Amino acid sequence: MNLKVIYEDNHIIVVVKPVGIPVQADKTGDKDMLTIIKEYLKEKYNKPGNVYLGLVHRLDRMVGGVMVFAKTSKAASRLSEYIRQKNVKKRYLAIVNGTLPVNNKKVLLEDYLVKNERLNMSKVTTKDNKKAKLASLEYTTLKNFKYNNKEYSLVDIDLHSGRHHQIRVQFSNISHPLYGDIKYGQKVNKVGQNLALWSYYLSFFHPTKDEYLEFSFKPNELDSHDKIWSECI
Repeated sequence: MNLKVIYEDNHIIVVVKPVGIPVQADKTGDKDMLTIIKEYLKEKYNKPGNVYLGLVHRLDRMVGGVMVFAKTSKAASRLSEYIRQKNVKKRYLAIVNGTLPVNNKKVLLEDYLVKNERLNMSKVTTKDNKKAKLASLEYTTLKNFKYNNKEYSLVDIDLHSGRHHQIRVQFSNISHPLYGDIKYGQKVNKVGQNLALWSYYLSFFHPTKDEYLEFSFKPNELDSHDKIWSECI
């Protein structure tokens, strides 16, 4: 894989994760981002032995976008703490089925979600469910467009919490499942479509410098992007 590196210094490396590649090794045995970046660092700096690389946040396999990895244990510890304190900002772009109003207004979605471990799915439930967790996000509809004679909307999402499959579940719950989401939108999507969810923006304080960093990379900037992104960005 031709690794796309946005930023790198002695403590962190910021890269673009393509769609379909797991963040870390899983039961499939497919090449993962941790391994790919370690191989990149090992070759670039001619390092013998194992290369340290800290995983501080995740993206689902079928979600692409901007990620930061720690090159030192100090950076890993501090970035993990920033994430716990919600001082790392992430924004997503998503393409949803159907037409949402375009009015530059932020819309708040708040739901209680419960995860089914056996099915690896989450669903909206009531506040009274003891296993339920509050999921919150805000979105702005950027535009409506047609693709293959179907209506879609492009939304910009500010994620307030990081629940399992949260974005996918919450948009499906308002009858606008994400493009390509077979699990939560099987009635309107087809097998073979890529999930149209992309983490395009990431910002945080540098773990060792007095510096605030911001990174942005949109899906149509990647050579292997899905054609639908070209229709709306």
